[in-house]
Amino acid sequence: MEFDQVPQEGNRTHAGLRKALYARDAQGRIVTAPSQGWEVEEIVTLQAVDALRQQAEEARARVVAGTASPLEYWMYAQRMDLALLAQASGLWRWRVRRHLRPAVFSRLTPALLARYADALGLTVDQLTRLP
Repeated sequence: MEFDQVPQEGNRTHAGLRKALYARDAQGRIVTAPSQGWEVEEIVTLQAVDALRQQAEEARARVVAGTASPLEYWMYAQRMDLALLAQASGLWRWRVRRHLRPAVFSRLTPALLARYADALGLTVDQLTRLP
């Protein structure tokens, strides 16, 4: 992409910020160029956010029904999936998946709860309850 062709249509998901894209300048060098985003990017981002919001609400229903732990709700509410939460918390995926079960989650140590809370940007108290 040429430097002067970097999309500047605007993207409300960027909250007024710009993102860096690679582009070719007039001398043919690859440089970073600020972009305000473009419409297609905005549509795809909003669809992904809606999908995560729906997953969070489905998880909330499972937590209320007693078939899932609050960890599953917060994972989706904080826009993560199992792989990302495992990576952010430094735990194996199978272990995180196990902690999504309410009986296992209720027996987690304070240190492990703090690890999840830190990865999700919450307090331990928030992590153990639904909003």
